[in-house]
Amino acid sequence: MQNLIIYNCRSLYDILEEISSDLNFKINFVNEERSLNKKIKELKNCLIISYKKYLDVDNIFVLYDLPIKVSRLIEKINSEFLKLQYSNQSEIKLNSYIINLNSREIIAKDAKIKLTEKEIRTIIYLSKAQKPVDISELQKKVWSYQNEIETHTVETHIYRLRKKILDTFNDNKFIVSEKNGYQIK
Repeated sequence: MQNLIIYNCRSLYDILEEISSDLNFKINFVNEERSLNKKIKELKNCLIISYKKYLDVDNIFVLYDLPIKVSRLIEKINSEFLKLQYSNQSEIKLNSYIINLNSREIIAKDAKIKLTEKEIRTIIYLSKAQKPVDISELQKKVWSYQNEIETHTVETHIYRLRKKILDTFNDNKFIVSEKNGYQIK
């Protein structure tokens, strides 16, 4: 269920609440910043509507073009939900990092690194595994190699990926080498 948070716009909330049975999202009203932050943490997949931009709030839709027809507003809200859904599907949070699948980047703090498709696939595969993954499994699942092929491709790629992470983020524990293979903890 998509959640719409209306922040400090009581009249807008009243209008949308009146037609809520025809809408495909749940409507919430919040009128103070502390309550807004609490509601954002509580709800998943939420969009905030307000009359002004708040710098520390993501997923906000600001109503600049007023007055607006209700039908046009509903169109814009649905469009914003689609953008939000697309954005959420393209980003993976992994520890203190965000992996953006569209731009093929890993981001932390104020730094980012471009990644190759294989690096992304390796990170995703390792992050989903609940145990260390050995080289032969990575060869099969990420590189689509057969069992009998002798290659150091996996080790080379992981070495280079670890070096990128270390050089940019000063993190030498992103991908750890265990006795049974590689793992992201």
